[in-house]
Amino acid sequence: MDSKIIKIFLFLIIILSNQNLSAVEFIGKFNQGSFILGITNPGAKVKIDKKDILVTKDGYFAFGIGRDRKNDITIQIIKDKKLDVIVKKVFKRKYKIQRIDGLPEKKVTPPKEVYERIKRENKIIVDAREIESNLTFFTKKFINPLDNAIVTGVYGSQRILNGKPKWPHYGIDFAAKEGTKIRAMLDGTATMVEPDLFYTGGTLIFDHGHGISTLYMHLKDIYIKKGQKVKQGEIIGTVGSTGRSTGPHLDVRLNWFGVRLDPATVLDLN
Repeated sequence: MDSKIIKIFLFLIIILSNQNLSAVEFIGKFNQGSFILGITNPGAKVKIDKKDILVTKDGYFAFGIGRDRKNDITIQIIKDKKLDVIVKKVFKRKYKIQRIDGLPEKKVTPPKEVYERIKRENKIIVDAREIESNLTFFTKKFINPLDNAIVTGVYGSQRILNGKPKWPHYGIDFAAKEGTKIRAMLDGTATMVEPDLFYTGGTLIFDHGHGISTLYMHLKDIYIKKGQKVKQGEIIGTVGSTGRSTGPHLDVRLNWFGVRLDPATVLDLN
């Protein structure tokens, strides 16, 4: 074969390879608990583990990796009847053990008379997290909800309450004085506003689009109403010690539908 033809052939292969590689970009590490922002060609369709994912008109999409996920993630990008399949390895994390003592026993092991209440409240939270809207706020950078707050609890830590092993902690705890003002981490719509949940006390959930939501827990004061739209940095409430709490603090959480993610993957905590 003529050397010139070979060069042209190799050049075409490189061009086609680069087109495939540039078809999608990921912002975020493929670690357990991570939030991942994807960018692909406008008009493309995306599937994550065979689940259809909303894509913005600019090609943005989002998903997350659960705390204990062990298997790889399969991403399918479909554009002009062409399919690209990307398989990403999920990297494991080591989680801390967090011991909390001094809690009222009814908060550690709730009495039977509050089981129905807890079940009802859990459903309200689940329903709010499952909302899939066309909002695109999730593409923006998050800001910290408090200034100069001390992190006292981290995502993924195994909690031992009054000596009894319980569910892992799925958020970040910030210690702050009661009444400290809390900022919205991102633009969004309030999909749940509850002043007194059994476990989390004053609780807010905001929808940021495409199944991405944030939660704020243990609030003393709440300044917004359900359905209200908020801007990033807007004061939404104050730090309290409501629900299952041993002192004033803010617990914030991040979700992709029912998948609990690490807020540290979107916040600047340094």
